[in-house]
Amino acid sequence: MGTYSKIKGLSDVDISGKTVLIRVDFNSPIDPQTGVILDDKRFREHLYTIKALEKTKTVIITHQSRPGKKDFISLVPHAHRLSELLGKQVRFIDDIFGSCAQEAVRNAKNGEVIMLENVRFNAEENLKISGEESAKTVLVKNLARMGDIFINDAFGTAHRSQPTIVGLPEVLPAIAGLLMEREIENLSRVLQGAPHPVTFILGGTKVDDSIDVAKHVLNNGIADNVLVVGVVANIFLAARGYNIGKPSMDLIEQLGYIGQIEIAQDILSRFTDKIIVPEHVAIKKDGTRVEMYVSDIPEDCPILDLGSESLIQCLDVIRRSHTVVLNGPAGLFEEADFSIGTYEIIRAAADAEFSVVGGGHTAAAIEKTGYEAKFTHISTGGGACIEYLTGKKLPAIAALEKSAERFV
Repeated sequence: MGTYSKIKGLSDVDISGKTVLIRVDFNSPIDPQTGVILDDKRFREHLYTIKALEKTKTVIITHQSRPGKKDFISLVPHAHRLSELLGKQVRFIDDIFGSCAQEAVRNAKNGEVIMLENVRFNAEENLKISGEESAKTVLVKNLARMGDIFINDAFGTAHRSQPTIVGLPEVLPAIAGLLMEREIENLSRVLQGAPHPVTFILGGTKVDDSIDVAKHVLNNGIADNVLVVGVVANIFLAARGYNIGKPSMDLIEQLGYIGQIEIAQDILSRFTDKIIVPEHVAIKKDGTRVEMYVSDIPEDCPILDLGSESLIQCLDVIRRSHTVVLNGPAGLFEEADFSIGTYEIIRAAADAEFSVVGGGHTAAAIEKTGYEAKFTHISTGGGACIEYLTGKKLPAIAALEKSAERFV
């Protein structure tokens, strides 16, 4: 399995005739009024792995939302949607590990697919605890009784240290599913062995995560260029001493990122030649798009996109890159007037030899362009992907490595 050779995958283990517990991430946008699933992208991403389990009894463990949210619902619509996509009946059990679930799994035949109820309906799954502690939970002990092997295909939750993610690999032989393998292989290639020049485009509103990524890839010589856009760019402009206007500063304060300005100053002092900070911007003035240099912006106008001069500079850097990692939009792309930077960057990034997208809002913007097929890899896990790119070992991956040493 490439860089993570310590992890085992489906090609390393004979699973036929086994009862397989598979953790997937079917957490999807739901209409809270009707309970209808609005986007089945995550289902489609997991289909390859589920189809590869046709010679097993397959028991699906997944979640929808979390306690307190309007879309924290039963998985009946999820089982129905998966049945449609698989072209065969997925049996929904409205139980997680009780006698109903145990009996259904025991009586299932090879080739059958069972989906258990929303695993987060069990309070233990919402705890953030270690693998050793998770192994002692009632949830993990009882789930483990039902299966011979555990497959983790849920990259979207790989950064969460929760019982089904880190506990089941403690008590069952555990391997990565095909989606998990694909995520690990592409993201580890970004950090080791991507063709240079490598350009990271960091934008959106999750500034602290983006700055952590910037620090890691610059300190370790992974990136040749870091191009900052969106709110991340506003932090770097403030770090350079520009007055970015009250609305942009207020947003930074509201998001709790004032302290990041000092960190950005430190990064700029060490890597000035590698960081591209757009100084020609688009602001909203009297309800319309106006472009100007950041040194000229009025105090009461928000910065909402790249200006054309900065965009030309950014596109030039992207087109000369062999690897492009794109995470976060360049502006308020939901408004047509301020979507130019985001969409032009997507088009240019799609042409790179090796192109990786960090999920979330960027993936949503790419879907609108129809450019998905042109990217090498679009991650299914926004938070997990970012954490991976900061060089941290994700709990799910550490758990799979440990299990491979112990069992497989």
